[in-house]
Amino acid sequence: MTDIQRIIETAWENRSLLTSEETLAAIEEVINLLDKGKLRVAEPVGDTWKVNEWVKKAVILYFPIRSMETIEAGPLEFHDKIPLKRNYKELGVRVVPHAVARYGAYLASGVIMMPSYVNIGAYVDSGTMVDTWATVGSCAQIGKEVHLSGGVGIGGVLEPVQASPVIIEDGCFIGSRCIVVEGVRVGKEAVLGANVVLTASTRIIDVTGSTPVEYRGYVPPRSVVIPGSMPKQFAAGTYHVPCALIIGQRKPSTDLKTSLNDALREYNVAV
Repeated sequence: MTDIQRIIETAWENRSLLTSEETLAAIEEVINLLDKGKLRVAEPVGDTWKVNEWVKKAVILYFPIRSMETIEAGPLEFHDKIPLKRNYKELGVRVVPHAVARYGAYLASGVIMMPSYVNIGAYVDSGTMVDTWATVGSCAQIGKEVHLSGGVGIGGVLEPVQASPVIIEDGCFIGSRCIVVEGVRVGKEAVLGANVVLTASTRIIDVTGSTPVEYRGYVPPRSVVIPGSMPKQFAAGTYHVPCALIIGQRKPSTDLKTSLNDALREYNVAV
């Protein structure tokens, strides 16, 4: 792997090497390992995450070495550079028409894809549901037993290469039409109510105590989050801008399904 990383890093600095057999083989091997889940764009290290920048570089370099081709799937036709993912039966993945995943995206056994989309470099762990018209962007990291509800948009990120991808940790419930982009990390077992929008600059405010506690780019584990707004002064006057409010916690002492149901009922969270 050290040799492959060296080849990728060298080609990143010198694009003329994209015609060499060694470089082409290294890039193809990285995408193959991503597709099988043996390599990740980002990986957990204790309570933090490490971004493997060189892997993102390989994904970016994969595009210029590919040619446009016609891809047929029954009566459907596509015209693209990246092949479609295949062999879902052997992988143990349920894929409902018209779900699409690109080659180079990892889907673990037990994943369910309703009509949805998973892009190259993404990692979707076991037992996760990607519901109807949800999208998982390039290099996004989705944990085990996550539910991405209908219309959820999980942003992708390739450049800058040092940027962290969106990370949704194990056991999260992401409500309908939520948008999570720009490297936001959602901690384990958190619940996002419908229409929550999280960007790197979104103010995420815990309002459960006597004084507010503010986060940006991070939702603490087991938080129950709903959309909110707050006043902001502009030259033309005071207007309300979006924020997100942490209004409670899932109970860690009970079964996850029970605690999710309790959270949705107790806090009247729309999903």
